Amino acid sequence: MTTRMVFSGFGGQGVLTLGEVVAAIAMEKGRNVTWIPSYGAEMRGGTANCAVIVSDRVIGSPLVLSDIDILCAMNGPSLDKFLPKMKSGGLVLTNSSIVTERPEAPGLEVLEIDATNIAVRVGNPRVANMVMLAGFIKKTEMFSLEDVTAVLQQRFAKSRSKDMVPLNVRAIKEGMEGLAAF
Repeated sequence: MTTRMVFSGFGGQGVLTLGEVVAAIAMEKGRNVTWIPSYGAEMRGGTANCAVIVSDRVIGSPLVLSDIDILCAMNGPSLDKFLPKMKSGGLVLTNSSIVTERPEAPGLEVLEIDATNIAVRVGNPRVANMVMLAGFIKKTEMFSLEDVTAVLQQRFAKSRSKDMVPLNVRAIKEGMEGLAAF
């Protein structure tokens, strides 16, 4: 099985990290993975996205130009750009704190997540990407909170950001509680 994903938003929203975490977990689980970032020169505040492909087979091309299975859109311009490239039956996760209009998406499942507002309640708006990850975990069941925690600890072990791991895990848990009804 091959899953083609795009994580997109403004620079500084952590979409590249979000995609990198998903890719790292898939690698830890023995899957074939590609992760291709794309961002404007201004990065923070500009547009940023990454394409992630996870597959049981060898991946011929790392590009995700169409037939997207899962889209995580942290802002309106990202939703506008990638929604037309979705595969029928795909999953769209939107940050409803910023994307205020429900997307017209016949044939797609849409999950609106109040990510930025939940992140602010957790204590840092920069963890909105991890709140979005909660929706990804809940809807795809590709991996668990324990998988995420292990990868976050590995990724940040030698970083100045290692103190962010507990906050990121808390953001995921709060996001999952906010999605309990789904």
